[in-house]
Amino acid sequence: MNPSQTQAAQASQQTSFVLRNDANGVAFLSLNRPQARNALSQAMIDALQVEFDAIATDAAVHVVVLSGEGPAFCAGHDLKEMRAAGYTETYAEALFDACALLMQRIVSLPQPVIARVHGIATAAGAQLVASCDLAIAADNTRFATPGVNIGLFCSTPMVALSRNVSHKHAMQLLLTGDLIDAATALRFGLINEAVPEAELDAAVATLAGKIASKSRHTVVIGKEAFYRQAALPLAEAYDYTKGVMVANLQARDAQEGIAAFIDKRPPVWCNR
Repeated sequence: MNPSQTQAAQASQQTSFVLRNDANGVAFLSLNRPQARNALSQAMIDALQVEFDAIATDAAVHVVVLSGEGPAFCAGHDLKEMRAAGYTETYAEALFDACALLMQRIVSLPQPVIARVHGIATAAGAQLVASCDLAIAADNTRFATPGVNIGLFCSTPMVALSRNVSHKHAMQLLLTGDLIDAATALRFGLINEAVPEAELDAAVATLAGKIASKSRHTVVIGKEAFYRQAALPLAEAYDYTKGVMVANLQARDAQEGIAAFIDKRPPVWCNR
């Protein structure tokens, strides 16, 4: 097998861990290790990174929906793979580096990412939910950061978790390892909405469609600005967002949107 054939075979094997289907400006990504409850093996993380990197430069995609095949959204890292690797520092460094880069890729992705959550989302699976911009869960979903129960504290999931929920709620999850239901996850602020499982697809489609109907250019500006200003002191945040709004006002879509509002007509976006 020549090098190009080897690369093609590796890419085919890699992307099989993630399914992608695009429709009406929405990229639907689904974790595809149902037999392992979509545990984040190194190959799964790599496959997700490939898909998100491709989506980042895909102008046809306005929104991403991330879901899981089978009975669960994601059960966290693949503990069987960890044991098989011998828990070596080299393996662990590579795994957690790749996972951290994946979570940051979701945040830095130009398009908003909606987590469609069902079954369980535990450890790095809860980290995935927290890293997504929005999340809708079936009302029978359960969440946890249970690393403390097996002697491996959920330190990297803690980063995303503590940026989504209050410190006391984050510490409750991290220190007890207890499962919480979707109603509690909603109260904690980990998800946006909890709906009956039969209504999950419709609820996600409605939210994704609503965002996809907006100016892609404007949404991209807004997502980037949201995360950048959140890391700044108050005065610097206002100074930065002032600059964002000044630049945004020069965009054709901003001027079209204002005109459409004044003229009482639907806007026609050009995504510029």
